[in-house]
Amino acid sequence: MAPLPGAELVQRPLQLYRYLLRCCRQLPTKGIQEHYKHAVRQSFRVHSDEDNPERIQQIIKRAIEDADWIMNKYKKQN
Repeated sequence: MAPLPGAELVQRPLQLYRYLLRCCRQLPTKGIQEHYKHAVRQSFRVHSDEDNPERIQQIIKRAIEDADWIMNKYKKQN
């Protein structure tokens, strides 16, 4: 299950970036939100030169799975 509706529509890196930043807004505290926003931005920069379409899809799939895990982690704590 995806953390937010629309995860299945994410096909391009910019869509993923926006999606992950929207996920960050759902986290409980400002500090946690800023931490994960920073991580999303750093990851985007690290992978910005990726040009292999298969690898890009792998990264997108993994990022959505990770976001799901993080969202579930903080939902269980509350």
